[in-house]
Amino acid sequence: MAPRYKRILLKLSGEALAGDRGYGIDNGVVDRVAAEIAGICRDGVETAIVIGGGNIFRGLSQSARGMSRTAADAIGMLGTVINSIAVAEAITRAGTRAVVMSANAVEKVTEVFTADKARRHLCAGAAVIIAGGTGNPFFTTDTAAALRCAETGGEILMKATKVDGVYDSDPVANPSARKFDRITHEEALRRNLKVMDSTAFSFCMDNAIPILVFKLLEKGNLRKAVEGKDIGTIVAKEA
Repeated sequence: MAPRYKRILLKLSGEALAGDRGYGIDNGVVDRVAAEIAGICRDGVETAIVIGGGNIFRGLSQSARGMSRTAADAIGMLGTVINSIAVAEAITRAGTRAVVMSANAVEKVTEVFTADKARRHLCAGAAVIIAGGTGNPFFTTDTAAALRCAETGGEILMKATKVDGVYDSDPVANPSARKFDRITHEEALRRNLKVMDSTAFSFCMDNAIPILVFKLLEKGNLRKAVEGKDIGTIVAKEA
């Protein structure tokens, strides 16, 4: 089946890369994710990626323990660089060129992010991994993903998570929680559904960026997502 989307922004959580261990990088998980990314790139889907750093360092929790938020977020942003390099290497091993760009200059191992250069790499068929968050403290990688989706011209922001979509309540705590197949930005906001952090979600709503929330670690889900198959939850301007 042909891909539905020509260009996407894929948001990966750092925690997903840790696998069952809950911290660090699980090479098996990274290789599985990278193989799926390489596959959709070969099929012509121009793929930009933003990865969190929570498997290495969680800035908010350290800030709560007394570290300044600016310092904690700086360490967290460097964690995203580590994850991005690991995923880029795995994508390369899977047979697709990968480029790591960073909002903060780490010139020995990344390119400095500019939207124009990122779009050129995407057009040339490379997976573009954008590290360093927004380059500023007090902003999450969800917000970075929303911003980079707009800057690179992504048709959709695909948020790969540990759950299979958006529910009306926590499905872990409430076995009767109802999953939405499709919902508008406005309704998700009115229901206070935790699709993304509020800054990121407001940005997507204001810029009419659709969001697909789907389960990452289920083989073939990324391909299904780019083909427009019925998985996860779509959050869009119109239901």
